[in-house]
Amino acid sequence: MGGITSEPAAIAPLALAEAKAFLNVTRDGDDAVLTGHLRSAAGLCEQFIGQSLLVREYRETLPVARAWQRLGARPVHAITSVSGINAAGERFALASDAFAIDISADGSGRVRVLRPGSASRIEVRYDAGLAAHWGDLPEPLRQGIIRLAAHVHLARDTGDAAPPAMISALWRPWRVVRL
Repeated sequence: MGGITSEPAAIAPLALAEAKAFLNVTRDGDDAVLTGHLRSAAGLCEQFIGQSLLVREYRETLPVARAWQRLGARPVHAITSVSGINAAGERFALASDAFAIDISADGSGRVRVLRPGSASRIEVRYDAGLAAHWGDLPEPLRQGIIRLAAHVHLARDTGDAAPPAMISALWRPWRVVRL
């Protein structure tokens, strides 16, 4: 499988406000640390559930193949472009009838190349994520992220690394396992 890149999920001020309320923190001195904990917790949530939390652009490089190839992030909302990459690493536009794209009802995105021309690889750009904004995420996902960030914040001096089992229980219904 090729490389996949995107910006990390943007943690909104609303997430920080929720974490501070959960921890009963009133001062702003810990905002940077709490935001870091929230980013880490959101990243772990995405890894656990196998889905992107907040909609953002992904770029994925794949080999040229006539068979359908599944995109790495999900749920996919839109496949915005498919470009060819030649052996010298130069990108070029593929004709719209040179490839096929598909977004399944479960949010999986797929692409295949019908006529590659001089392309040895392709770059696919697409948007994927469960929600557009932090407040639109399902409550259990948000609560799990807040609780994990709070756990890390409170345990920073004690070294207690084991997160509460409640967090995975909150996230488990959204978990997508690929075989």
